[in-house]
Amino acid sequence: MAINWNNSFHSIIGYSETENNKTFSQALNPTTGEYSSGKFFNAELDDVHRVCLLSQDAFHIHSQINKDKRALFLDEIANEIINLGDDLIERCCIETGLPEARIIGERGRTVSQLNMFGSLVRDGSWLEASIDTAEPNRQPIPKPDIRRMLIPIGPVVVFAASNFPLAFSTAGGDTASALAAGNPVIVKAHSSHLGTSALIGSAIIKAAENCEMPDGVFSMLYGSGKIIGQALIKHPSIKAVGFTGSRTAGRLLFDIASQRDEPIPFFAEMGSINPTLILPEAMKNNPEKIAKLVAGSINLGAGQFCTNPGLLLLLKCEGYNRFIDELNNAISLSDPAVMLNENIYNSFEANKKSLLNQPNVHLLAKSENIKSGPNIGIPTIASVDAVTFLDDADLSDEIFGPFSLIVRCSNKNELQMVIEKMEGQLTATIFTEPSEALSYKLIINALKLRVGRIIFNGVPTGVEVCDSMHHGGPYPASSDSRFTSVGTGAIKRFARPIAFQNFSDSDLPNELKNENTLNIWRMVNKTLTRDSIRSI
Repeated sequence: MAINWNNSFHSIIGYSETENNKTFSQALNPTTGEYSSGKFFNAELDDVHRVCLLSQDAFHIHSQINKDKRALFLDEIANEIINLGDDLIERCCIETGLPEARIIGERGRTVSQLNMFGSLVRDGSWLEASIDTAEPNRQPIPKPDIRRMLIPIGPVVVFAASNFPLAFSTAGGDTASALAAGNPVIVKAHSSHLGTSALIGSAIIKAAENCEMPDGVFSMLYGSGKIIGQALIKHPSIKAVGFTGSRTAGRLLFDIASQRDEPIPFFAEMGSINPTLILPEAMKNNPEKIAKLVAGSINLGAGQFCTNPGLLLLLKCEGYNRFIDELNNAISLSDPAVMLNENIYNSFEANKKSLLNQPNVHLLAKSENIKSGPNIGIPTIASVDAVTFLDDADLSDEIFGPFSLIVRCSNKNELQMVIEKMEGQLTATIFTEPSEALSYKLIINALKLRVGRIIFNGVPTGVEVCDSMHHGGPYPASSDSRFTSVGTGAIKRFARPIAFQNFSDSDLPNELKNENTLNIWRMVNKTLTRDSIRSI
């Protein structure tokens, strides 16, 4: 059944909606510059208080729900998203300017990561259940019985991201991992894709009803990040926040979370320029091939990826000129694309202009293909020498969009100095041959201190959702480099450890009882096992 976008939409507070009709927002179609249909009424401050209290009540129920029912809920969300059909794809394309194939692929990723967390919950290994049984006869003092596991942290606020309207938004990785851990979620909907958010929010609520989840397990508010978003973080019922966005906004919200009477964890991803190194042997052997790969990565999604290769670190060597020629050619022939919204486009243009006006920064190439319409991001590359780069901190600022800056290094020493001066990054990429990697060990070690993921002979764009993925990095790439926002490890952001000492078996959580009725993996007296304790 097609959605009537002429209707008005209200914020979701559990199984009910807000009733105020004071102010509303509309999503802009970035392709036309016109407002998309649909009025989305903004939440008020009293709605914030109401939704936080409801989430707090829901937490006491949801945190105790058995793992199979919680996993079923995640799977059901995935099913309901699929059931939205073409309505979701069409609306998302209108609101973002992204092509249909990209949105279909992102829907697949969103559904897959919901199913992934469902499987993780069923498996139970994420709980890190650990049992050290008592040794009453140990000398000189007896050893107590101590058992430890992870438990949910409490209501979580999620700020939806603009650049992934499905996978990092309303039902994205932050929401999925927080729900999986046993926490209610309140989403602050992103203003760029309000209709998409409304559809996904309705799917989550339908799944919650189907699975008989507590009222308040999921809510979503429309409104200003400065007003509604900040009020959510300040509310004492909220125990953690997930955020993907700009460094400026992220740092502001981080400070609010830290300055509460009860400071709470604020897990933010705040941008990265993702240095890409091309070492001499790789440059000598495959300059054209690497140039095409890099150009494609720069332009992918109009450069609106947090892993976009915004910095190319090159040594003058054989193949360098061929690489530059091919990169210039690829960028010149590339097709410009519509950017996600007017604010992102304006920021891209302003930041690009500022950088190109800096002394000793040279424009190398930009797309020569003319495309009419608003918010068109023109792929661009520029070049600067390492000495200038090292002297001007502004040259390392992220330019979010299809842009990359080449830093010309005269030798290994300069290359290492550039790396050591860099702030924290999500990724680093190294194009190399096996024969030379060892001789650049010091440089690779320097990168380890500054990034969360190192890629050999590939591009950083395209983040695999799996157990081993780490999507995070030292500040300011993320606010806590110990945690990932992608992959199964993301669940640990929204849980905390608790230990039980000398409890009777009957009073312990099922996860820690002698009889392993849940059949989960546990570390028992330093042995990883699914066996019950009596059989060990």
